[in-house]
Amino acid sequence: MTDLVRFGVSIGEKLLERFDSHIVQKKGYANRSEAIRDLIRNQLVESEWESEEEVAGTITLIYDHHVRGLSETLLETQHDYHHLILSNMHLHLDHHNCLEVLAVKGIANEVRPLAERLISTKGVKHGRLTITSTGKHLG
Repeated sequence: MTDLVRFGVSIGEKLLERFDSHIVQKKGYANRSEAIRDLIRNQLVESEWESEEEVAGTITLIYDHHVRGLSETLLETQHDYHHLILSNMHLHLDHHNCLEVLAVKGIANEVRPLAERLISTKGVKHGRLTITSTGKHLG
């Protein structure tokens, strides 16, 4: 870690108590500083997704592979965006339902439309884009 800087924060007592019990303790942080560092990193990652930065993430899909043409449509979309997809994993949850997870990396304004297109495909039961960072700008 780089040089640490100490700074003060004024915060209401009840808000701090809730932070300590709901975040620091519940999530198992060693101390308040670790929890605050994670909150700051999360905000920085979100700001990367609002810029022209290179970002990374996952697209998770749940769908019934028996829906006519759905598997082909999803595969065709993935081929259209092959330059953004690093890897994918396809799991059979039961006789009908599949879980597909795509690891993606690229410029945010290219990755988000891919996720939206896949998630909104008719027959997809649920989908989610999970955003993260390539880590290049996080300390």
